[in-house]
Amino acid sequence: MTERMPVPAQWDTDVSHVTAQGYRIASRVIFPQGGDLDVLPLYVDKNHDDVVQLRPENILGRDSFRIVAGERVSFGSYFNAFAASYWRRWTVVNEVRLVINTSGAGQIAVYRTNARGVPLRIDTRDIAGDAIQSVFDLPLQTFGDGGFYWFEIIAATEVVLDSAQWWVAESDRPHGTLTLSTTTYNKPDYVVRNLGLMSQDPNLLGVLDQVLIVDQGTEKVVDEPGYTEAAASLGELVDVIEQPNMGGSGGFARGQYESTVRGLSDYVVLLDDDISIETESFIRLATFADMCKSPTLVGGHMFDLLNRTSLHTFGEIVDPNTWQPTVPGADQYLSHNFNKYGLRESRWMHTRIDVDYNGWWMCLIPTRVIREVGLSLPLFIKWDDVEYGLRARDHGFPTVSLPGSAVWHIAWGDKDDLVGWQAYFHERNRLLTCMLHTSRPKGGQVLYYSQTQDLKHLVSMQYYTIQGRLLGQRDLLAGPSQLHDLLVTRNAEVRGMAKEYSDSQLKPEYENFPPIRTTKIAKPPRRRARNEDDPREALPINESRLRLILKGGFAVLRQFLPMDEHATENPQVHIPHKDNKWWNTAQWDSALVSNAEGTGLSWYRRQPKMTKALMGESVSNHVKLLQNWDRLAAEYREALPRITSLEAWEATFGITHDANDQASARAEVND
Repeated sequence: MTERMPVPAQWDTDVSHVTAQGYRIASRVIFPQGGDLDVLPLYVDKNHDDVVQLRPENILGRDSFRIVAGERVSFGSYFNAFAASYWRRWTVVNEVRLVINTSGAGQIAVYRTNARGVPLRIDTRDIAGDAIQSVFDLPLQTFGDGGFYWFEIIAATEVVLDSAQWWVAESDRPHGTLTLSTTTYNKPDYVVRNLGLMSQDPNLLGVLDQVLIVDQGTEKVVDEPGYTEAAASLGELVDVIEQPNMGGSGGFARGQYESTVRGLSDYVVLLDDDISIETESFIRLATFADMCKSPTLVGGHMFDLLNRTSLHTFGEIVDPNTWQPTVPGADQYLSHNFNKYGLRESRWMHTRIDVDYNGWWMCLIPTRVIREVGLSLPLFIKWDDVEYGLRARDHGFPTVSLPGSAVWHIAWGDKDDLVGWQAYFHERNRLLTCMLHTSRPKGGQVLYYSQTQDLKHLVSMQYYTIQGRLLGQRDLLAGPSQLHDLLVTRNAEVRGMAKEYSDSQLKPEYENFPPIRTTKIAKPPRRRARNEDDPREALPINESRLRLILKGGFAVLRQFLPMDEHATENPQVHIPHKDNKWWNTAQWDSALVSNAEGTGLSWYRRQPKMTKALMGESVSNHVKLLQNWDRLAAEYREALPRITSLEAWEATFGITHDANDQASARAEVND
């Protein structure tokens, strides 16, 4: 299983994708830039019973780490363990070679886990002296359902990990190259910062063809302080494309389009703008994609930018009945914090998670897939990444969410984008995606849950939100011909509706509103119980289905009762964002409600006449959707190849060709 080797000159690990004795680097063991202690638990694992102290001064460089004499350090961490089961399932790789370069005296222990997360030490190696190289050849055959490899160093004297890499056999696979495509709307500071990080990683530059910035905002990236220097450090690689605001899907489609027709890269990596990157992730995505058995979309995970050791999700599927994103595993949960529980302790994470799609905060797509499947649907925002993953799957191209590859992005809990102007896009695009890809008659329970959501927003006095949802339903009923036409116009129209509703008008201070006055005694919000095993963890509130139905019925009936005589002039209560749940908000006639970002408040006021009218339209729309579901689904499915074609998007982008150029471009794309 293992072998001891002298230090060979050909194990040069300073450049990207270097080969040695028929091997290539799958991933490097890395450490956070600048000795950032906040994210160090993602690079160096720490169980609760570990006595080691993680110190920023022990980070000696991007590849090097100091272990203090007498301490034991584990690299079984998110960024540095090897996701053996994913390589076993999706690639042609049969074994991995671990190469560790050290100075000092101590011991190296190599571990593996199974799908249940049970650890097993498989080898131990004594080390002593300077520039010692230890090599372990590790099979992948037993990782069918899950498991990781990692190593730990036990220091007798001070030990310096000079570098370590996970290598895989070359096979006959070429080394693919990347286009990184960022879609941005008024987030130029993030984009410039990430350009600077890219330029500092020579390994990334070895696989990078171009960096596309699709700028759809009014605050231009090229005008941001530091842009000129950051772009210059990347030479000729940066290309900024300015176009009208077409939302995320319009920007991502432009990145897909340009990377395909230019023919420079094997892969395009779609990126959000408001992220912080780990550049090694891009190299890992490309190498994994190179070694996949068939063309595969390879995505990275998303960590919370405001709580940077918290993982948003480990992988997602679409529930085929409710048509909502959900987690694939029964023991999987959202917002896992590696600062509390490292990879070794998180046994559920060792089961391989197979997904339907990966969010486009970071997702690699082979240009070959784009040529066959087409570009993004013109959805503006929301569900474009989900739909594309399902469409690719239907064409035989799977998606893998690869552990050890990630960006940091603001988590959804700090945005609450289900209310406000984005509700239009959530509703229309979710139902449209269901029509295109469901195998359930009439979409299963999707219309039932859609109707339920309408009622929840109504009893919560969120009239602007419900108006957007109703407009989305009407637009869906109108059929596929208008999708490209609405791409640029509908966003502004939906946002323009906000001025008509007080629940959408945000003001920064309590003093911007009349004082709170009420004689009503409120029922306190139900609080989550505490986990007895860990008092820091909250347990979910368990509500019976009957209890929720009764609550919902009372909340709906209450909307038609007379208003409190003072509620139109003064809010009755302040509701913090965390308590803005329909069963709580529905008991009031008037409330000041904080937004998710904590930047202001809106005044929610019950309006019985409006509620009756909106409820009637909601019921009418859902009856029409149910009656016309099969016809609409057939129309959207038939139109899908045309809507997502290069030609359709060229018209939307305003790209024109003369006949000869266009024929030549088509021939190149189809080759």
